[in-house]
Amino acid sequence: MPRLPRPHTLRARLTAGLVVLLAVSCAAVGVAAVVELNGFLTGRLDQQLREAGVRFPASLEHGGPLPLPSDHDGDEGGDGDTRRQAAGTFGARLVDGMVTNAAVVASGRGTGTVTVALSARDRRRLAGLPADGEGHTVDLSTLDDYRMMATEGRDGDVLVTGLPTESVEAAVHRLELVAAVVLGAALAVAGVAGALWVRWSLRPLSRVAATATRVSELPLSSGEVGLWPRAPEADPRSEVGRVGSAFNLMLGHVEDALTKRHASEERLRSFAADASHELRTPVASVRGHAELALLHPGPVPPKVVRALERIEAEAARMGEMVDDLLLLARLDAGRPLERLPVDLTRLVLDAVTDAQAAGPGHRWTLELSEEPVTVTGDAHRLHQVLANLLANARLHTPVGSTVTISLESEDKATVLLKVHDDGPGVAADIRPKVFERFTHADRRRTEGSGHGTGTGLGLSIVAAVAEAHGGGVTLESGPGSTTFTVRLPAGDG
Repeated sequence: MPRLPRPHTLRARLTAGLVVLLAVSCAAVGVAAVVELNGFLTGRLDQQLREAGVRFPASLEHGGPLPLPSDHDGDEGGDGDTRRQAAGTFGARLVDGMVTNAAVVASGRGTGTVTVALSARDRRRLAGLPADGEGHTVDLSTLDDYRMMATEGRDGDVLVTGLPTESVEAAVHRLELVAAVVLGAALAVAGVAGALWVRWSLRPLSRVAATATRVSELPLSSGEVGLWPRAPEADPRSEVGRVGSAFNLMLGHVEDALTKRHASEERLRSFAADASHELRTPVASVRGHAELALLHPGPVPPKVVRALERIEAEAARMGEMVDDLLLLARLDAGRPLERLPVDLTRLVLDAVTDAQAAGPGHRWTLELSEEPVTVTGDAHRLHQVLANLLANARLHTPVGSTVTISLESEDKATVLLKVHDDGPGVAADIRPKVFERFTHADRRRTEGSGHGTGTGLGLSIVAAVAEAHGGGVTLESGPGSTTFTVRLPAGDG
């Protein structure tokens, strides 16, 4: 059996509840009215039976017995006292539980009577009537429903008088029809009026919901946020008014918290940018002095040479880290990138050539389309994305691994750049934060590579540059398969 759909909105539930309550109330009133009318009319019918008495059934015997036909119905006779008897009055006489006479006052025939042919079932029903002088409803096969009253006669017999219940049933059925029509009309009018009233009453709540929807669509993850939408003021004494006031107060607290967070992020971003900028000069100076010392013509002890080489290498590494931090700070600040046509196919070829020189122990394969793939963006930053992904694959896979670089157009609006390797994969606990800053891969992924884990900024730069170009990067990794997918908007031409 199919289930009825349930209303989801508060407005629909309130309207449905009002209609259901009204329907139950009206149905209860209607049922009570029908039952009361039926009882009242049945009581009047019993009163008429008592007023009619047993004159007619008694006269069936004293006026001369009327034979009970067994194979026909509708015989008319002149026997039976029908004075003051309503048309359709039923009379029967029983002796020792056996029906001896049964007739009905003819309708529109003056004082005539019509004998009634009774079946065995009808005789049993008449014999089962208690002779208590009270009315009982009996259904005879040859007649409609009758209200009958049995009384003991003077000769030890039982006299039965009955009146048809047709008029009572007609009145009750008419009341049922009128009640059903009125109930349907009342429910229709109440449903429409209730829906309008509930809608009008819940207008402030609908405005609060609309304000909440607008707030939920605001970009709250980063940047300066102003929660300008506010719920309209309503009567604070009402539930809706209290909800609106609490919602506006909550928005104020959230806006203050977001403002403080933005100010803190701005201070931290400014510090990172300033520190990175200021560190570039001393780092370059340290590196320059180390190179100058290595060029000294005089004899230098081997340990000093080794120390100077390490100073130069670490200074170079620190310089790269400073450049990466400065780039991330600029991207966080929303600095615009170049927006020029870039031949991404050419960048892939150049980046793979560099990767082959840096990692000759790996197998590098290309899957490129026949036509050049062009995007609009910053060629230098996109080359950095490719270099970081290939360096990541080289540093975190053992020698002999295969790295596949593919470039294709997903559709006319999107370009897919994929870097796949068959290394050990990224650990499950690292995957959710692999694009966060200073995240280092699991040591097991670097076993046998012979290289360090880097600064932990390479993949965060990939994600930041991809997002700055209106795209993104995703990771799919498992044992023996790791794929980084960069999505970029396709170029205009």
